[in-house]
Amino acid sequence: MENTRVCVIGCGYIGLPTAAVFADKGCDVLAVDINERIVDSINRGEAFFNEPGLSELIEQAVKCGRLKASTAPEPADVFIIAVPTPFKDDALKSCDLSSVLKAIESVLPCLRPGNAVIIESTMAPRSTEDYVVPLIAEAGFVIGSDVFLAHCPERVLPTNIISELVNNDRIIGGYTPACADKAAAFYRIVSKGAIFTTEAKTAEMAKCIENVFRDLNIALANELVIICDELSINCLDVISLANRHPRVNIHAPGPGVGGHCLAIDPYFVSSKAPDKANIIRLARATNESMPGFVTAKAKKLLLEQGLSISHAKVAVLGVAYKGNVDDCRESPALDVISSLQKSGSVVAVFDPRVSEYAVPLESVMQDACIAIVLTDHDEFKEDALQPYVGMMQHPLVFDTRNVVGQLDGAQVVNFGNLFSVAPAELEQAKR
Repeated sequence: MENTRVCVIGCGYIGLPTAAVFADKGCDVLAVDINERIVDSINRGEAFFNEPGLSELIEQAVKCGRLKASTAPEPADVFIIAVPTPFKDDALKSCDLSSVLKAIESVLPCLRPGNAVIIESTMAPRSTEDYVVPLIAEAGFVIGSDVFLAHCPERVLPTNIISELVNNDRIIGGYTPACADKAAAFYRIVSKGAIFTTEAKTAEMAKCIENVFRDLNIALANELVIICDELSINCLDVISLANRHPRVNIHAPGPGVGGHCLAIDPYFVSSKAPDKANIIRLARATNESMPGFVTAKAKKLLLEQGLSISHAKVAVLGVAYKGNVDDCRESPALDVISSLQKSGSVVAVFDPRVSEYAVPLESVMQDACIAIVLTDHDEFKEDALQPYVGMMQHPLVFDTRNVVGQLDGAQVVNFGNLFSVAPAELEQAKR
């Protein structure tokens, strides 16, 4: 299947690496996106976002003619749908399938007997059979005999996407068994991991529940932070010691949960059974409360130094939702920044991975009353902030990611020692 023609609809964080990987394996790939800037970037052989190894793959694939981009689909053997699925602005934050359905409609004129349509976009359970199947059937195709429909959810880690697209196990959810087999044969072009076939609705639920599990675990850690703060217990020590148990793996707490998966996918499940998904909704509420908790603790830390959050300069370090990426989607840092600004703070923001905030760190730290680390970038780890401590008006660092080491002349506060900070400690740090 090396000469397979592939049309990828949606060239974002998943679609573009997917297109590049299949082109690298000998497929003729058309990458389709409605954003002309993205299309032009691909046709120049460039990636428009940072991901290790991606630019090299695109450059080589374009140069050898295996990859091109367009704003409109063309006939192909396999159509991959990789468009965004945000939640709707409704009470349940249900799955917004509008981009998926528009993508399906756009390829219908290109479909021919024997083609496969594979949806990689994360969707709420039963989306394939309830919404996608009717569209294709209304166009006159018999799914499972002349057109093969499947859901194959992505499951990759930013900064390691290329490797994981090739090496991770794959779940193939076919609308029929024949659909699953057709899609599985296609993914074997690139996949070295195991391939598991199942029903589309099972694959949809499996992808969502993977992220629900992680959201629940992080919510447990974050709730533990709040409880331990109340009881004057070192939360980070508790987690470290509890994880010594061979069957316990509590995740790391933080300022909240971001990204296009963990902060969104749980709603896709809870919206389908709102009267049953009690734990899922509670975990979401816990994680969504963390930016407010961080802001409240920052205010308290400043008050303990005789300072008011109002008019104080606050250095915010990190806007991306996780370390070493440039992705700010659903980042809790944005909520912290907004809350600080509403409190009257003078907020200076630095993020070396996000172009909008890649300003000189010196200007952000100069005269700051407190620095709040919200993203675990390498640039903030261990003693990386040491050269900037002396620039601060008050050498106080609030590390919500537990990545900052000891800093000479500064008080470093994290979720382990948050309850124990006192003015005398800061004065000692100054001396």
